[in-house]
Amino acid sequence: MANQPGQLNTVIRTFTNEIQAQIAQAVLDANGIDSDLIRDDAGGMMPWLQQLHPIRLVVREADSAEAVDLLDSPPPPPSSPFTPSDQ
Repeated sequence: MANQPGQLNTVIRTFTNEIQAQIAQAVLDANGIDSDLIRDDAGGMMPWLQQLHPIRLVVREADSAEAVDLLDSPPPPPSSPFTPSDQ
């Protein structure tokens, strides 16, 4: 999806935790939606600024509805490592 026109400028979520922001971005990436994280924390030198200025997850406007749906959907149920024939 990297060759789609448009800028990554639509904020769909904000986070005060770097890990949660990266997980959300990974979900979008795994589903083919380009995204970016916008931080205002002095280049990571002042992570406490994330409490004042949350990390913003941005996507293209055309992808925003699909991205929100993906992030709002519940995770799939865990699969069992055993099949009924293994028992």
